[in-house]
Amino acid sequence: MSEQKHAQQHVVIVGAGMAGVQTAVALREQGFTGPVTLIGAEPHQPYDRPPLSKAVLLGKAEDSAFDVDFEELGVELRLGLDVTGLRASDHEIDTEAGPVAYDTLVVATGAHPIVLPGAEGVPGVHLLRTLDDAVRLGPVLERRHDVVVVGAGWIGAEFATAARAAGCAVTVVEAAERPLAGALPAEVTAPMADWYGESGAELLVHARVATVEPGRVVLADGRELPADAVVVGIGAHPATGWLAGSGIALDASGAVTADERLRTSLPDVYAVGDCASFPSARYGRRLLVHHWDNALQGPRTVAATITGADSGPYDPVPYFWSEQFGRFVQYAGHHADADELLWRGDPADEAWSVLWLRAGVPVALLAVGRPRDLAQGRKLVETGTPVDPVRAADPSVPLKAAVA
Repeated sequence: MSEQKHAQQHVVIVGAGMAGVQTAVALREQGFTGPVTLIGAEPHQPYDRPPLSKAVLLGKAEDSAFDVDFEELGVELRLGLDVTGLRASDHEIDTEAGPVAYDTLVVATGAHPIVLPGAEGVPGVHLLRTLDDAVRLGPVLERRHDVVVVGAGWIGAEFATAARAAGCAVTVVEAAERPLAGALPAEVTAPMADWYGESGAELLVHARVATVEPGRVVLADGRELPADAVVVGIGAHPATGWLAGSGIALDASGAVTADERLRTSLPDVYAVGDCASFPSARYGRRLLVHHWDNALQGPRTVAATITGADSGPYDPVPYFWSEQFGRFVQYAGHHADADELLWRGDPADEAWSVLWLRAGVPVALLAVGRPRDLAQGRKLVETGTPVDPVRAADPSVPLKAAVA
């Protein structure tokens, strides 16, 4: 791309979360000199989300704003602005304040939490996705109320942890037969179910919510749970409703189907982060990764493709972490096609890990309090290095020393 085109090309980024902010930063780091506009629906300075379920919620931090000087970067921020549509033939997006023209558009609108049917508008029902959500929940924890958490996934576990730390009585309601049912196999989540009781929280599985009323949650089997507050964490779906009618290709989940360089089906339009799926040659399938690391890594590929400094296909080893019930849990890879599962350590202990292999090659790793396992295992997954399963199952053997 010529310098002249660089200087004239206007990049508009929709979404001011991690993926949007990092796209703007990566463009400047890679030498892009043209105008960049970052549009965010929330009025706040762009901020990081992981602290919302931890420090911000417990009042240990006022916010989690990114340490980015947008003025110095030459990035125009337009905050508190909802984007309502995309007209690709005109190279314009529609906003509440009128149309905005783009030369290149980056869709980084993230995901919306799924709302519990029948709970909308009921006093005391909360989601935990935005800074405002965390600020509203802070006083609930301070008053040490009876809290019901709907959903025993990652967010549910993290919120239950914070609520117990604040001294609340916590009941977690999960429709499936175990926590993290959609994320990990039963034998791996079985020991994690015990963490709830150890922390003083009650975990109810096979428990469906019938109705939510002020002050109580009624389950499908008739049980009633006192609830000064209800926090819903039952998943998220890509925030792509505003793209309806634009002609952009979406998958069944509503995610934008980006290609291996995060280009969409529309010319000059890219998609990155929680709102986009991408083809993984490493795993032989399309991945939709709703985690922070994907929103950090993907923007570098977008920026490199926009500037013409093509860095190759985007094919990361997915990674995320969770702090829950006094444990640091990390996961790297994608275990769906594994044919062997190795335990490293006893899941009754404080620290253990699980390694998934396919034809003797590590494809994923879950580490509980074993960060060295995670770091070494992640490298083996990235390089596709086979391991000796006997040595790899010995927790006293470093994973890098278990190479076949």
